[in-house]
Amino acid sequence: MCVVTYPLVSAVIPAKDESMNLPMLLSEIQSVLSDHCQFEIIVVDDGSTDHTYAVCDEWGQNHPDVALTVVRHQHAVGQSTALLTAVHQAKGEWIVTLDGDGQNDPADIPALMDAAAKQDNPHFCIAGYRKNRQDTEWKRFQSRFANAIRQAVLKDGVKDTGCGLKLIPRRTYLALPYFDHMHRFLPALIRRLDGQIDVVPVNHRGRWVGVSKYNALNRAWVGFIDMCGVLWLSRRCKNPQIENISQRATHE
Repeated sequence: MCVVTYPLVSAVIPAKDESMNLPMLLSEIQSVLSDHCQFEIIVVDDGSTDHTYAVCDEWGQNHPDVALTVVRHQHAVGQSTALLTAVHQAKGEWIVTLDGDGQNDPADIPALMDAAAKQDNPHFCIAGYRKNRQDTEWKRFQSRFANAIRQAVLKDGVKDTGCGLKLIPRRTYLALPYFDHMHRFLPALIRRLDGQIDVVPVNHRGRWVGVSKYNALNRAWVGFIDMCGVLWLSRRCKNPQIENISQRATHE
């Protein structure tokens, strides 16, 4: 009899042009999670123009003891869509999201798992909070300003929603409404399901190689429009509390 076992954790990484960063990041995830649980890693190459897909595939061939799935989008469609592709591929109960640039430290994943194990709400998000950000003062100012506005409007309980390191149950993630840039509003969307949001301080590192794909101009206006959409969704949502179910099977 063949017994199929599924991983507890699916570490998912959306990546675009991160061929120089991913091999080290994959090795770090392997080193951390091998001692904690059964896990898998899923990388979604979002239409890279470098060798992101090839280097991840080669890493997987050199580490046959690690369950690694590498998916390539033919064209770049954005981080939120790449994350959703990864979650659909995932088999784990818990989804752990990481950015592909190496700034999220996999050593923090066990702390997120410990917080997740204490949850009694079926829907929750354990969100990382970058306590010592390794970014320029200008970038930190932009982040503080945007987080303050978002918190005032959405009241999602997270002061650093831009941190890519989060743990979310897979069934919760798949219950969220999909739209482009939704990854910036995951805690607010989970609150919409009456979910629990907890914050865990995490390490933050400087980018190893390459440059950020984002800047203030390509975030600000789109982010404002999306925030208004999330507020509308939150106010329109209804979560029924089921009191009783009576179910009878037919007898032939």
